[in-house]
Amino acid sequence: MKYDYLIVGAGLFGAVFAQQAKQAGKTVLVIDKRSHLGGNVYTEEVEGIQVHRYGAHIFHTSDRKIWEYVQQFAVFNRYTNSPVARYKDEVYNLPFNMNTFYQMWGVKTPEEAKEKLKSQIREAAVCEPKNLEEQALSLVGKDIYEKLIRGYTEKQWGKRAKELPSFIIRRLPVRYTYDNNYFNDSYQGIPVGGYTRMVERMLDGVEIRLNTDYFQAREELDRLADRVVFTGMIDAYYGECYGKLDYRSLRFETEVMDTPNYQGNAVVNYTEYEVPYTRIIEHKHFEFGTQPKTVITREYPADWTGKEEPYYPINDERNNRLYEKYKALADQEDRVIFGGRLGMYRYYDMHQVIAEALESARKEFS
Repeated sequence: MKYDYLIVGAGLFGAVFAQQAKQAGKTVLVIDKRSHLGGNVYTEEVEGIQVHRYGAHIFHTSDRKIWEYVQQFAVFNRYTNSPVARYKDEVYNLPFNMNTFYQMWGVKTPEEAKEKLKSQIREAAVCEPKNLEEQALSLVGKDIYEKLIRGYTEKQWGKRAKELPSFIIRRLPVRYTYDNNYFNDSYQGIPVGGYTRMVERMLDGVEIRLNTDYFQAREELDRLADRVVFTGMIDAYYGECYGKLDYRSLRFETEVMDTPNYQGNAVVNYTEYEVPYTRIIEHKHFEFGTQPKTVITREYPADWTGKEEPYYPINDERNNRLYEKYKALADQEDRVIFGGRLGMYRYYDMHQVIAEALESARKEFS
């Protein structure tokens, strides 16, 4: 054995675990099938702009320990996520707040907004929601549902709202303040210079092999280390012996534009169903860029057939039951640690992935 740990995947979970392992005096090899570090948080410079290649990533957390941890590897700017939504020719602030309600109904006080919402919820008259549409109507009424939820959600999931289970929307945050900050977390920002630089610093001094597919040389790679940290798809690790877990994928179209400012905001959601993409990201606004050109990315939800990159686990009842079978196998392993969105089959934000990696490392090295 040449290494203490083989880490499959150079995304956040793998990078954090590798950093902790090296700090504990362990030898580590990190591999990734892609040609770059960072997994889905990878950023690349285009026209002097840090472009989020795999969709917008805004770091946010209320956990001070997590915030202090990432500060070791990057300086974070003051970016606050304040997306806007376009529905046909109308523009609305997100999340649902007093600005949204004024734009939609002309109401100016919290009491007026509350009464309008209560009125629409009463009109919907949904007692026991049987699908996503009924669930949304029971929470926010007709106007917000039809303009800001239905089309976006149907594109995101690839199904009509009436075909989707109600549990997908357990709650919809409604704020009766004029506050466009999407997150309620204490800490928020974007690493100056991009996420790739942050991950590079996490992996400083760690041996890395890119363009290396674990499954193409599995036996050889396994022989290199005492233990394996696997951040890929857990069902693929076990040869899909119980069947395939389901995912949603994404497709990105990125364009350099000869204008200093295309849409005036980093993230604009397109909520009508007829527009095929869910949002347009203008990357320079993440770092308050003043470059003469701009770079935008249109984000298209896509079905996952096994060939595309898996982005979102589909945690419905069928998939959760299937995952539990794979987890039972994983729990019996004595030399493999599973982590990340794909390894744990959970939709995790970045701070949650980091927290899971730190906890795994704590258990391993304490």
